Amino acid sequence: MYDMKNLTKFKKLGELAPEGFKGFVAFDEAVFRDGAIPIKYKELMAVAVALTTQCPYCIEVHTQKAKKAGATEQELAEATLVAAALRAGGAMTHGTHTLA
Repeated sequence: MYDMKNLTKFKKLGELAPEGFKGFVAFDEAVFRDGAIPIKYKELMAVAVALTTQCPYCIEVHTQKAKKAGATEQELAEATLVAAALRAGGAMTHGTHTLA
């Protein structure tokens, strides 16, 4: 199911739902501009979120963007472990619902 070639279908998606697609693109571009948080850190955040949501497309795209923005393999490794800790933490805290 995961094939980076699927991303070429974004054009068709934009044609089929132009207003929503334009809104998404504008929002995405605004979010990933340099601001109070530099782009490298935004991309590292995106990698961590992508690992948590387990979106292979986002992992690939944002890893490449993070590297382009200057992220090192050590920073990507730490972002990976932050994502793992949050995912595990979610299981732990939700697990409290199973207890009397």
